[in-house]
Amino acid sequence: MTATTTVPAPGRAVPPKPRPPWGLYAGLIACAVVTVWAALGIEFTLAPLFSDLTRGREVVAEFFRPDWEFAWRVREQWLETLQLAVVAGSLGCLLALVLAHMASDVTAPPWMARTLKALLAVERSLPDVAWALLAVAVVGNGALAGILALFAFNVGVAAKLTAESVDAVDRGPVEAATAVGASAVQRAVAAVLPQVMPNFLSYSFYVFELNIRASLVIGLVGAGGIGQVIKTELSRFQYSHISAIVAVFVVVVFVLDQASAWLRRRLI
Repeated sequence: MTATTTVPAPGRAVPPKPRPPWGLYAGLIACAVVTVWAALGIEFTLAPLFSDLTRGREVVAEFFRPDWEFAWRVREQWLETLQLAVVAGSLGCLLALVLAHMASDVTAPPWMARTLKALLAVERSLPDVAWALLAVAVVGNGALAGILALFAFNVGVAAKLTAESVDAVDRGPVEAATAVGASAVQRAVAAVLPQVMPNFLSYSFYVFELNIRASLVIGLVGAGGIGQVIKTELSRFQYSHISAIVAVFVVVVFVLDQASAWLRRRLI
């Protein structure tokens, strides 16, 4: 059997292609106006990039001469960064798993779910740097401040993602557990947790990757790890040391990202 092609009848006009709605053009114009307004507000200009091409030549040259020996010398700070990510990620994800069940209508009363979702939204509104500044103000510089900052950051991210997975579970097992008289905790453990566990593990690995990246930033405000070393070397204008740390950091993040992807494929 051969395929046939429909050909418009002779003298029959092809329907014209519909025009985009006027709202699309209005939206594009509005975006352009807002962009121009923002640029004028901050006096945006690229002139400094071309007015003096020799500016920063020495700094750039130092970055291309990394001191690899220094990167090895601060290996204890590298290890501390990894330990911060592991401790904060483990504790934060465990608490997030509990809060996610309390923030879903599937496993909690509606009033509790709505209240907790609102509180988690407020908690997520603060970035990791803000949590680090608060932690440093409370407990001082060091690893504890980094753990507290990453812990708060992890709870917000992991709880939100896991709660959305709980909301999307199959309601059949939940209704069956309710029919036989299971309590709220029993429903969550027997009917919901097995369904969300693959996604939760994936979110946990994602949070660990975020912690490695965030530890560099929070260290700049005194929360421990390799970021604190960068802050010190930056104040000493040791750009060759900083470039070596940045290069090693890129390699570490890439290796951990690949290892995390491999584990996800094996476990999920």
